[in-house]
Amino acid sequence: MFKRIFGKISKDIGIDLGTANTLVYVKGRGIVINEPSVVAINQKTGQILAIGQDAKRMVGRTPGHIVALRPLIEGVISDFEITEQMLRYFINQVCQSSLKFLSRPRVVVGVPSGVTEVEKRAVEDATRNAGASDVYLIEEPMAAAIGSRLPIQEAAGNMIVDIGGGTTEVAVISLGGIVVCKSLRIAGDKLSEDIVQYVRDEFKLLIGEKTAEDIKIAIGSAISLPDKMEASMRGRDMISGLPKEVIVDSGDIREAMRRSVKTLVNTVRSTIEESPPELVADIMAHGIIVAGGGSLLRGLDKLIAEETQMPVKVSEDPLTAVVRGCGIVLEDIDALKNVLVSTQYQEPPR
Repeated sequence: MFKRIFGKISKDIGIDLGTANTLVYVKGRGIVINEPSVVAINQKTGQILAIGQDAKRMVGRTPGHIVALRPLIEGVISDFEITEQMLRYFINQVCQSSLKFLSRPRVVVGVPSGVTEVEKRAVEDATRNAGASDVYLIEEPMAAAIGSRLPIQEAAGNMIVDIGGGTTEVAVISLGGIVVCKSLRIAGDKLSEDIVQYVRDEFKLLIGEKTAEDIKIAIGSAISLPDKMEASMRGRDMISGLPKEVIVDSGDIREAMRRSVKTLVNTVRSTIEESPPELVADIMAHGIIVAGGGSLLRGLDKLIAEETQMPVKVSEDPLTAVVRGCGIVLEDIDALKNVLVSTQYQEPPR
């Protein structure tokens, strides 16, 4: 009874714990936080100086003893304590107006589909230590499908391609379960790394990841565009060591990302090849849905459509598909309990 009363008072939360960005959905209010998954730490004292947008501004601009880092790599927790601090910061921001002893929310967290039991447990423990009362995990492609309003509970094939910062998840879903799923460590961050490497090799110019990401957003594309776009890129000349500016066009950036984009598209194709024929027929009728920040790369939907011979649609507001899915589950957790992931981990006997 008390749990039911406190459940009404506390603010239940859905979290898309992404490699690049963390989004937080609050039941009854919608998405209230969308911040980079970056934490700035003073290595001398161990003190956390900034989290989120403030920390991202520090990337590549800090003195030696201050480090701005991402506590998640490829969708998986790489630094448990810092992830816990980051989650506590976001949960506290949401719950600061509630009475402290009543504000332990129930939390639904999106995790990559390929994570191990130990990694699931790490997310669960970090979220609980950050102030959650109950923690539910949902696989990101399932959350993205729910957030994209696909009829996942029906006996029909639905295909989702969720391209995040650290991972790309390709899944075929039917009757509330994942039938075929592939998780790929090629996503937005890898495309930015490809640009850094290409500029280094072709122009002998050293640039940072943020510059590469800005260029990717400004002129990046997966297919040849009717109008060639150009952008200036500033960095350090590898030969002279002095500042240098070069002009790159959309063709250069497309060439830089070509191999990774091809691998991504081939993964979508192989997922279709492994799917049961009946579900493939459904996907042909309904189309493939592309979500996540990577889906905004110009022409990627057209390239996937060309390679798979199927209609491809970009999800409405693809950046928030996963957290919206977490929110929909949160709003009706009893009806959608079958889509949640259970952890098989058990406490060792004392």
